[in-house]
Amino acid sequence: MPRHHHLLSPLDLGFVTLRNRIVMGAMHTRLETLDRPVERLQAFYAARARGEAGLILTGGFAPNAEGLIEPGAPILDREDQLEPHRAICDAVHREGGRIALQILHAGRYAKVPECVAPSAIKARINRYAPRALSTADVWRTIGDFARTAALARAAGYDGVEIMGSEGYLINEFTAPATNQRTDDFGGSFDNRVRFPVEVVKAVRKACGDDFLLIYRISSIDLVEGGLSAEEIAQFARRIEQAGANLLNTGIGWHESPVPTIAASVPRAAWTFAIRRVKQAVSIPVIASNRINDPDVAEALLAGGAADLVSMARPLLADPDFAKKVRLGRADEIATCIACNQSCLDRIFTEQPATCLVNPRAGREIEFVDAPAAKPKRIAVVGAGPAGMAFAVNAAERGHRVTLFEAADSLGGQLNLAKVVPGKSEFGELLRYLRARLERLGVTVRLGMRADADALIARATTRSCSPRA
Repeated sequence: MPRHHHLLSPLDLGFVTLRNRIVMGAMHTRLETLDRPVERLQAFYAARARGEAGLILTGGFAPNAEGLIEPGAPILDREDQLEPHRAICDAVHREGGRIALQILHAGRYAKVPECVAPSAIKARINRYAPRALSTADVWRTIGDFARTAALARAAGYDGVEIMGSEGYLINEFTAPATNQRTDDFGGSFDNRVRFPVEVVKAVRKACGDDFLLIYRISSIDLVEGGLSAEEIAQFARRIEQAGANLLNTGIGWHESPVPTIAASVPRAAWTFAIRRVKQAVSIPVIASNRINDPDVAEALLAGGAADLVSMARPLLADPDFAKKVRLGRADEIATCIACNQSCLDRIFTEQPATCLVNPRAGREIEFVDAPAAKPKRIAVVGAGPAGMAFAVNAAERGHRVTLFEAADSLGGQLNLAKVVPGKSEFGELLRYLRARLERLGVTVRLGMRADADALIARATTRSCSPRA
């Protein structure tokens, strides 16, 4: 049996089959704000499909103008917006992938003065206070979710994910802390979960039974006034009965004081909350948050805590994650080190996302990866992260590379970073670069200071044996 048997097993949902259990989770990228946005998004998602992810979830698209996460954020509410989506879906399908569009209404997290919520209660992470939706507004919004889902189907998506986690609008309806309504959508538990249940029913009715409907449920709210574990289990069953095919588990709200995805959080730390959802329903459940290693993912699936794993930032770091697992080359995965520096930090400062581990992320159309027209013999001085990364990229393009390092070990300041409490994941970057240097046949010279004589000797020697 293959080492990662559960992770690599297909999932047959009847009308669609996923080639493995690896899901690329939804992420805000802001690629739509750059030049050539459609080309960038095509390349971004196609790279992950080519890397054999079983299912790709897009970043969130608002179902109406009130739901925009910020001015100019993605929205899908009209037929004349479909052509870019068709191009993206076609690019993914050409690579054998499946893709679902996430529908996200930001609720009181929206960075716009016109933000709305179940009740007029301001979020501590937003400068704007929301307007409470009227009962008629709630029913209209339910219809807006269904319309966006129908448009997604028309564009060629394999399904949609309804974002009901992380403290956005739907999550705000379910939690007593943010829902103080007195109509049919507030008060009792049954009333507070009515909005998401009606959204799922409306989407299913609009799109038919042969369309993937994923609901992202908050498996633990991590805020005062959120749902209890027992209520979440009961809610999960309601969503299943309403017509969802898959439940994707979210962890916490954005305003929660408890860290959920930082490097200091142990890998798969939230398995206990995910398992509770899995035990409550009969449909497949997706695990998420701090799952960046195929062995951890395999153990989680083999242990019955979930049926699939969501890897958002891990597939930002390495689009070929799934393919490398299948080929038995897991040691060459560029592991997400949970630094948050180039993904979340950039998003929160209104910049497009990329990745500290993989600078190609979000910039796929800007890199030339074709073999060099005329391979050269290249000496790289210094085997810190920059030197190692340059050596790897040069060797990948066909150059013959020698890497000089005066110290007796590779890594430079990575060797300091990985011993800082909470930063041990930096050791994974060092492991990845070492593995790539070895596989690419880069000659490594440790304990050798690269003076002029050494470089001249390298230039005049036909071959060198590695010493590492």
